[in-house]
This record gives sequence, C-alpha cells and structure tokens, in this order.
Amino acid sequence: MKRRDFLTVSGLGVLGLARYDSAAWREAPADPIIDIHQHVGYSGRSDEALIAHQRAMGATMTVLLPAGRPVDRSSTHQGLSNGLQAQCLGNDACFRLARAHRRAFAFGANEVPDLPDATKEIERYLRRGAVIIAEQKFGVECDSPEMQRIYALAQAHHVPLLMHWQFQMYNYGFERFVGMLEKYPRVNFIGHAQTWWANIDRNHHDQTVLYPKGPVTAGGLTDRYLTDYPNMYGDLSAGSGLNALTRDEGFTRDFLVRHQDKLLFGSDCTDTEGAP
Repeated sequence: MKRRDFLTVSGLGVLGLARYDSAAWREAPADPIIDIHQHVGYSGRSDEALIAHQRAMGATMTVLLPAGRPVDRSSTHQGLSNGLQAQCLGNDACFRLARAHRRAFAFGANEVPDLPDATKEIERYLRRGAVIIAEQKFGVECDSPEMQRIYALAQAHHVPLLMHWQFQMYNYGFERFVGMLEKYPRVNFIGHAQTWWANIDRNHHDQTVLYPKGPVTAGGLTDRYLTDYPNMYGDLSAGSGLNALTRDEGFTRDFLVRHQDKLLFGSDCTDTEGAP
C-alpha cells in the first residue's frame, strides 16, 4: 500500500469520514490526507494559525479533539490536566470551528469521565455529528465503571474512542486493557501516547521510561493488542509515535507491514506559526 493510500484509507474506515461531508470528498484531491488528531486552542494557538498549518501540511480533513470541562478533581490531577494539559479547548469550540469549515474539519466529543453527566455531555455532541470520542486523557483506571459507561456509549453510537496512555498519569492499567477489548468488541479503540508506543517492545519492562530508545523486539503488549484484537488501532501522532517509528528501522518496516490496516495518521502538532 502506498503511503498516501494508507493515510487516506485508515482514517476513512475507522472514523467513517467518507459519509461526513459527501461534497467535500467529491471535490477532494486524488490523494487526500486525513489527520485524526488536532486540537483547538492548542498551547494558545489561534484558529487562523491552525487552519494555515493544516492547509500547509496538505491535510484534506482534520479531526478536532476537544478537552473536557475544566474541573478540580483527582481525574484532572486537581486541575493540572484541564485543557488536556495543553490549553486545548472543549466541545463547543471544536464543534463551532468544524461547522464553520465543514470541508476541512470534523469534530470529536469528550468529557471528564467521572463527572456525573459525562455521558450525557458526550452524547449531546455525538448527536450533533461528532465522529469520535476523544481525547480521553484523564487520571482514571481504564476499566473503571465511569470509563466503561463511555465505552458503552461509543458502542451504542458506533464511534471509535481514542485514549492517551501515559503510565501513572493517564488511563491507568494498560496491562489490563485486554479485558475491555474483549468486553466491548464492537468499539474501535485507538491507542495514543507514551505508554502505548513504548510497549511495542517485548523487552520494555520499566514503565516509567516513556520514550525508550534502541532496538525493538516484536511482541510487546501494544504489538499484541494490534495483532490479536480487530478492534484495536494505533494513532501515529506526536513525539511518542515518532520515537517509536525511528528507534529501530528494521522493526518499523515489519511493524508497518503487519499493522498497515490498523495504524492511523495523526499529527497532534502544536505549531503556532501556521508553518508546515
């Protein structure tokens, strides 16, 4: 599969974007690029800079992932993780920008999972056209009752769910996530961030090391999740994805071939200049 075919097919299939704006796809270039991971207000970035950056990068469609509401509780590390710990804005900001630029942006839905009305808030935006629940980046157990309510919501609405995995910080219990993959087989889960990508290596034992270097041995937990579960996908974005793909070229070639239908292009780029 050619690189641009991969960038297109992966995003269309998992997110269902071919149905999002049929006019946009009729007029899209022959080799469209779908960026599944961007944010509004990222590190204080203006909407104009985001639009300019995505245009310069050649993105045909970009999915805007909102933060949850700013709250002071343990799941947000007493507010430290508000705005996805990056000044990202919430549901309404993503919805408004996507609606103002329908042919360039789609939007997700999100909320702090242990708020009493979390699923109600997420569902409100799913009904308005959100294509994904994301970015779930909170200090909660991955198999907690509140997270399982969100998984059930994703299953009911047939949308994927993207999770930021970071040891002892976000989405605890990566080694137990197999239970959720089996319990919710009709939810397409998308793994992202440091702990997700560190665990491509079977020999990654020290989970406090978030950006491991050096040779990779196939068969790590992430590698197995992608191999064994048809509902598990990977988001290539950010420094964690780049680190994983560049640390061992031989492994990467085989990894990309084996999982070419399970890996999604995302940038998660915080550029504020509007430059490529």
